[in-house]
Amino acid sequence: MKKTKKIVGLNLMLKVGAVAAASMLVPAMLYAAEPVPNGLQYSDVFNLEYAAGPQMAPDGLSVVYERRAMDVMTDRVRSNIWSVGLDGTGHRPILSGKAQFRMPRFSPDGTRLAYLSTVEGKTQIYVRWLDSGATARVTDLKLSPSNISWSPDGKHIAFTMFAPDKGPSLFKMPAKPKGAKWAGNAKVIDRMTYRIDGAGYLPTGFTQVFIVPSDGGSPRQVTSGNFNHNGGIAWAADSASIVISANRSPDWEMNPRESELYAFAIDGDAVTQLTQRAGPDSNPVMSPDGSKIAYTGNDENGLSQQNADLYVMNADGSGVQNLTAGLDRGVSNVQWNAEGTGLYYSYNNSGKKLVAFTNMAGNGRIISDALGGTSLGRPYASGTYRVAPDGRVVFTRSRADRPADLAVIDRIGSVTQLTDLNEDTLGTRAMGQVERIAVNSSFDGREIEGWIVRPANFDASKQYPLILEIHGGPHAAYGPGYSTEVQLMAAQGYVVLYTNPRGSTSYGADFANLIHQNYPSEDYDDMIDLVDATIAQGSIDSDQLYVTGGSGGGVLTAWIVGKTDRFRAAVVAKPVINWSSFVLTADFSALFTKYWFPDMPWNAADHYWKRSPLSLVGNVKTPTMILSGEDDHRTPISEAEQYYKALKLVGVPAAMVRVPGASHGIAGKPSNLVQKVGNIIGWFKKYESDAPAD
Repeated sequence: MKKTKKIVGLNLMLKVGAVAAASMLVPAMLYAAEPVPNGLQYSDVFNLEYAAGPQMAPDGLSVVYERRAMDVMTDRVRSNIWSVGLDGTGHRPILSGKAQFRMPRFSPDGTRLAYLSTVEGKTQIYVRWLDSGATARVTDLKLSPSNISWSPDGKHIAFTMFAPDKGPSLFKMPAKPKGAKWAGNAKVIDRMTYRIDGAGYLPTGFTQVFIVPSDGGSPRQVTSGNFNHNGGIAWAADSASIVISANRSPDWEMNPRESELYAFAIDGDAVTQLTQRAGPDSNPVMSPDGSKIAYTGNDENGLSQQNADLYVMNADGSGVQNLTAGLDRGVSNVQWNAEGTGLYYSYNNSGKKLVAFTNMAGNGRIISDALGGTSLGRPYASGTYRVAPDGRVVFTRSRADRPADLAVIDRIGSVTQLTDLNEDTLGTRAMGQVERIAVNSSFDGREIEGWIVRPANFDASKQYPLILEIHGGPHAAYGPGYSTEVQLMAAQGYVVLYTNPRGSTSYGADFANLIHQNYPSEDYDDMIDLVDATIAQGSIDSDQLYVTGGSGGGVLTAWIVGKTDRFRAAVVAKPVINWSSFVLTADFSALFTKYWFPDMPWNAADHYWKRSPLSLVGNVKTPTMILSGEDDHRTPISEAEQYYKALKLVGVPAAMVRVPGASHGIAGKPSNLVQKVGNIIGWFKKYESDAPAD
């Protein structure tokens, strides 16, 4: 094996040496790579549930939420709407069944509940009268609505929906004879973004805002123009206008991050631009009295990672104030307190999602750092919350051994768990526990954080194989929360290490932008340092190391095996292999070329090639499997195919696993999550040789 870099620091080198010396004395019987008998099973994936999308009842005594469960018969996530009191009592279904019930929203007076459902086929908006249970379908839409929002007077519901148009046409076909079977009409494409991961090839048209009477009627389009109007909708206090974020500039296709806040009158064509700067302004939230608008945004600086701050302005766009200027973290999910004197908001810090509060002077406090559990596959920072009128906060609670449950925290920090959705499935399972690890990077001394998950029956006197699992993004963050994929790996007898190398979010903009136009690079050093530090703790067989990662983690996995052959086997999932081909075939070409590279690929060919894992394929010795969804439009499967063919041409043992119907989020369906982890473990076990026999 090729020589790899060493960790600096005398103490750590002494530990590595001590472990290496001790490992020579470990008898064969102390090798451990067997599955945990009562660990998480592949079949358990179909029984998992989690809480999402909580909405506070106006009286502040209860909360409704989306209870999401895996449907083994339809192979999808099923969402029902449940309610529970903030004292933990009265946990019961409001709307449930085989159909989807999503996005519950209380009317301002609390007497009705609007929601989306597929109960009659296509997704429609429904309203339920809570005193009687009577329900009315208020729309008859051909396409799916989203972002539903009640007007303050309760008379209308606003929503966003795609509005198709005819699209470009270059000529008119001659008339087709009756009964003739022709090949079909050719599609003329003239837009930059013509397909999106998860949605496929896009019809022509734009997302617009509509309103419909809350007791049913004909929807009316409020926004107009050849622009997309996406995201949350904020109503003015008099119910006469809405505020929404949009990019309505002539060159919107080439500036994908740009957006401003606009006020649209619901009766007429009056449009008022409320913000105006280079950079995104989005997520408007109206204050309780309608006098102010809170929103997130930042000044455009050209860097690949930019953190949004929390702003407040008057409803007419004047008096802009930044309330989080010194935070250096990206702010999201802004909510006013009942009095309109302060704001709650969320952000990620060191891999954890937090909820915090600030008054109008910018002074505040952290409420909780325990949000999470809504990212079932990999251990990404996740989670959401809602604020009660009395200041209590309901949130999706993060635990290492469970997906999200609902919990409530009061003003003095006392936490009460409201649900326990997985005790029936996981109560008898031995789950791996998460332990933090940190090391100073051998490249520049920066602290690099990671987490170790050991099998539930871990025995420190034995030697275990190690999997390095790498997150995507690359601007994203893992944390110490629940991960089905990691728990399945640990249950198969592996110690799993996952890390937040440079480029990860939740450590400040400078740390994230260390890889700006420099990816992959020293993030390799960060991960190898943490691998060595994990080995130095003992109980790891340094000859049984494995590596895998998806998306940006797939990039780094391919980069690693091009730099070292110390890993026995690798699985490169949904990767980018050739940056030039990627930016010209991925869904968001304008974003990637503008923020990830100094110029277009034909003007900076050397830069693109130097960062492409394909440039290192001649060095690869590690048996490598490539895994990708066949309908991936984020990192198209052509990237995986290039790497597979290249590995075959240089004689490296390789296999390609193609997941039919899967987009970039391969594990979106329960069966695909099982297939993904099962194939990864199967590939590793195929090359798990030379281990001492029992």
